[in-house]
Amino acid sequence: MKFAKLYIDHIKEKQPEWSDKFLSYNELKRLIRLIPDGNAEADIMCLLNNEIDKFNDFFIEKEEEYIIRHKELEQKIRKTIDLCKTNGSQPSESDYKDIVDLHGEMVLLINYCNINYTGLAKILEKYDRKTGAIQRLPFLQKILEHPFLSTEIISKLVRECENIIDDVSHAGEAVERAKEEVVLHGR
Repeated sequence: MKFAKLYIDHIKEKQPEWSDKFLSYNELKRLIRLIPDGNAEADIMCLLNNEIDKFNDFFIEKEEEYIIRHKELEQKIRKTIDLCKTNGSQPSESDYKDIVDLHGEMVLLINYCNINYTGLAKILEKYDRKTGAIQRLPFLQKILEHPFLSTEIISKLVRECENIIDDVSHAGEAVERAKEEVVLHGR
């Protein structure tokens, strides 16, 4: 299956609300077909640079949102876990759902970055083949330092969410075991 088909299917299935934030793959492919005509090469490079700006802006916006949500949720859930230990209450289903949802959204953001990078590489490969130029490698090397390809913070938050999910699960299990002890031993 061709990349464009996979790409479009992915957007429709996983992130339809982000569809305008992804690479304009079909538009770039159309411009590559027009390369012998006039300004197509300049238009392609201009569009590629605009796309990278779009990726960076979206990624930075989402990263900031996720950092804030993560911090708020972590504080709330840590308090809940502490309460569970002292009074034997169960962790809230909504807290658990919120952290799982945040985890999923951050994984999708990392996927967004990866699929756009792959799309850029594919488009540049088509461009090089059509023009005989060697733009792909220098262009991709140039963008490696861009924010949308710096996913270390989001990856770290994903791992922290996984730890929080484990902690919530363990807290719930500990409360259940304590309740069973009381029932079994009548304490």
